[in-house]
Amino acid sequence: MSFRTDTRPAEALARTPVAAGPPRRLSQLTWVDAAVAAAVLVLLYVVLRVGQGTTVAFNSRQNVHIDTDPSQLPYDAARSLLRMFAALALSIAFTFGYAYAAAKSRRLERILIPALDILQSVPVLGFLTVAVSGFIALFPGSMLGLECASIFAIFTSQAWNMTFGFYSSLTSLPRELDELSRSFRFTRWMRFWKVELPAGMIGLVWNGMMSFGGGWFFLVASEAISVNNQQYSLPGVGSYAGAAIADGDLGKVGWAILAMAVMVIGVNFLFWRPLTAWAEKFKNEQSEANEVQRSVVLDFLRRSHWPRLLGRALGPLGRQLNRAGRVFGTDDRPLAVDPVRRRAGDVCFAVGAGGLILWGLTDLGHYLYDRTGLGVFGEPLLLGLATFARVVLLVAVATVIWVPIGVKIGFSPRLTRIAQPVVQVLASFPANFLFPLAVWFFLRTGLSINLGGTLLMALGAQWYILFNTIAGAMAIPTDLREAMDDLGVRGLQRWRRLIIPGIFPSYVTGGITASGGAWNASIVSEVVVFGGTTLTATGLGAYIARATESGDHPQLIAGVAVMSLYVVGLNRLVWRRLYRLAETRYSL
Repeated sequence: MSFRTDTRPAEALARTPVAAGPPRRLSQLTWVDAAVAAAVLVLLYVVLRVGQGTTVAFNSRQNVHIDTDPSQLPYDAARSLLRMFAALALSIAFTFGYAYAAAKSRRLERILIPALDILQSVPVLGFLTVAVSGFIALFPGSMLGLECASIFAIFTSQAWNMTFGFYSSLTSLPRELDELSRSFRFTRWMRFWKVELPAGMIGLVWNGMMSFGGGWFFLVASEAISVNNQQYSLPGVGSYAGAAIADGDLGKVGWAILAMAVMVIGVNFLFWRPLTAWAEKFKNEQSEANEVQRSVVLDFLRRSHWPRLLGRALGPLGRQLNRAGRVFGTDDRPLAVDPVRRRAGDVCFAVGAGGLILWGLTDLGHYLYDRTGLGVFGEPLLLGLATFARVVLLVAVATVIWVPIGVKIGFSPRLTRIAQPVVQVLASFPANFLFPLAVWFFLRTGLSINLGGTLLMALGAQWYILFNTIAGAMAIPTDLREAMDDLGVRGLQRWRRLIIPGIFPSYVTGGITASGGAWNASIVSEVVVFGGTTLTATGLGAYIARATESGDHPQLIAGVAVMSLYVVGLNRLVWRRLYRLAETRYSL
């Protein structure tokens, strides 16, 4: 399905027919079909083979030793990839449900979006403290509990960026597509799959790519978990690198870096590159671009007959789902609602939601008061100011540097082909892998970790702005760019009239997630350890890291609560207002 001009727009949106022709016999399949079938079988075998290790016996009272023999890296890499894609699947499902609920319900939006602000600000270590104990209790005596905890931790580093991006696309849907869906009385099911999801596909793919990179960034923290002075480790590249860094073995750290680079480039070539090229067809434009993105893997799959055979086989299922989707109702929601009924519903909703929130805060206050007193919030509030200054500096510098670069990449498919794997490797590179170099550099130059920690935080946060800017630039219709060229609009005027309005919604999504990602990255960037050397910055991230390692729950809760307070305050005062501006003024 494409948004490009069609002489039958209603039919094109309502139905995507499969190419006509008689079913192809197996004897007519080509060597391309055989290669695709073999690749799928090999992939299934690897998943099953590697997945066997997730259900072995496990004793939670024993520390797990990680084998740092380089010959173990291929198996560790496969285990890490399995966790990453499992977390990505969970993130996509969460994104569809959460973003749709927030975009379609004005009342739920008032709860879900602030909650999303809080969730993205809670560091991965904060989730792990609860997740490890819970999943181990859910699967006693099995490694599956620890695997689920690790996947959940990776999920918490992926889901928020994708959810913010898809929510933004739902709330800024082009007016003509909204009117078309209503005029043809699409069911809500058809509207989602035929209109809303395609409209947000480019941003969803690029945000998914960025979120996947965020998962790599926290791979060490999610595979080598230290909670309550108990060390839990899983086979994987992250835990391998963590063990090598703890031993101070530069050679094995180098092997981990090489394995990470190979994985990132391989996943980009085999998975993300085909997706970004495929997503080009969802551009909302009136004319074809002179140059489009290409993918060797996607071209190879298009030469195969398996996708068409699979489409024919699943066609009846799709029609059944469309019929079943009628239970969700028709897209004919009235634009005007009775103000009396709305006011009464708002009051009931506010009382119910406010009562639950007040009950939770009161219970939390009693817990902290009985343990340490409310004075436990004093230190994290002061330390948060130092981390807040680093976050503001990082977002400002990243905006100045990466927005022009992202626009340049997004406007040029040729440059995108070159830059995408490079940017993907840089965005996926965990800060922990640079700790040996960082320790040596800081000690050699005398650079304070208070300033150097900002550079390490940038490794995990600045890319949100770049990726969202690229996605926003790619989504600008080609005919608008050509019209600007024909009118001779250049320089600052072009930025004011085309580029800034075109990328602004995507930039706001990148800014809000970069801000939250910077707070999260402070956990692993304000405490740098290599061998017997430890450098600690003054900040809230270091405070939470110490509380997590020592198992001090009151300090951990206070640190996470203060971090959430800073993030929500910044989002409410700055980013949320920019979101509203993007919805009302800068939507195509």
